[in-house]
Parts: sequence; structure tokens; C-alpha cells
Amino acid sequence: MKNKICDYSNLNRHPDIRELTLANGISYPSDEELIMLILGRGIKGNPIAQLSDKVISAINASNDDNLMENLTAIPGMGDSRALAVSAAIELGRRRRGYLHSVVRNTKDIIQYVRQYSLEPSEHFITITTNGAQEILSTRVVSVGTVNRALIHPREVFASAVAEHASGIICCHNHPCNQCYPSDADIESTVQLQKASKILGISFLDHIIITRDSYFSFLEHGLLSEN
Repeated sequence: MKNKICDYSNLNRHPDIRELTLANGISYPSDEELIMLILGRGIKGNPIAQLSDKVISAINASNDDNLMENLTAIPGMGDSRALAVSAAIELGRRRRGYLHSVVRNTKDIIQYVRQYSLEPSEHFITITTNGAQEILSTRVVSVGTVNRALIHPREVFASAVAEHASGIICCHNHPCNQCYPSDADIESTVQLQKASKILGISFLDHIIITRDSYFSFLEHGLLSEN
């Protein structure tokens, strides 16, 4: 994901992103600029650049069951606009989904969670897998503060239990861009591993991501034997 600064106050008055996309292809725009292309314009007091930033944050903090609710809560986003954004996400998921992608190592996961590294608050995400280590789902469990995402094993393993998953990978971002685990991260990982053993779900890894790097508990030998 490109981390570009959008300074467009109104897409209609600044058609550069349309021209650049036509010239360079649909992979050229940043995520925020893709939303700008979908929405077309902002509203008074909420110009298109700001609106697109809010939409991206709402998407990153949402799951399938609350995406529409979170999008329509943004000033300037009605049902039609929220549906257009949701439809674009669903189409992308169907065409290039992570479903059934095989997880062979930590780097296989990074590409599916890298977008959270740019969020200003901690997002705690789970990735569930089947017995063949194919991805079943990714889910935002919690959105916290700048330095902490509150989690409970009940919420962390809810989707894994419902999906009859064989394995689970946990991931969260560090907005401070310091890519090493805190004492709280280590303690929560121990507790999650204990819960995974009780539930019979393999705890495959806990990954911390930042804008520049990542930290894997598995790669650093910090996980107990499942």
C-alpha cells in the first residue's frame, strides 16, 4: 500500500488522480485515492480527501457485519455511497481474495495485514486457518488506543470456534513504530496460548507489524509447543 499524502480539497477541481490513474493503471492510486475515485466529491466541511481518510479508517476498523453501519455513520456517506464502497470491497475480495491462501510462513501473512501498520491506533486482528493451513478468515477483534488494544480470549477465539478452525494467528500494529513486544504483549500471548490449548486450536503465531518491519513470536522462538 502506497503511503502518499493527498492534498486534494475537491476531486472535481483537481482531476490529477483520474489522469494519473488513466495513464499509469488502477494499481497507481493509494487506498485513499481509490476511495476518492469511487466517491467523486466531498461535502461542505468534509472535503473529499478528509472524507476518504475517514472511510479508510472505518474500513480498517470494521468487519463484514458492521461495515455498512460504520460507513453510514460518517458525515457525507449515505446508504448509496456506503453501498458503493462495500460493493467495491466485496468485488475485490471475490477477485483476489485471501480465502484458501496457504500459510507456509510468517511472510505469507504480512501481505494481508500490512495496511493496519499505518493506523494511528492499535488494531488486533486474527487470521484463522484450516487443517491444511489455508486461510479461512481475517477479523478485527479490537481497536484500541495509540499504545494498546484491549483483548480477551473470548473475543479472540470466537470466530475460530465458530468456523471450526484448526489454527489461529494473531496480529496487531504498533503505531509508535517500535517493532518489539511489550511486557503486555508477551503476557497476553502466554494467556492466548493457554486458551488455544484448552480449545484444541493451534496457536500458530503472534505478529507485530509497523510501517517498516514486523516481529514474529514464532520466528523468535517465543511460543511454547502446541
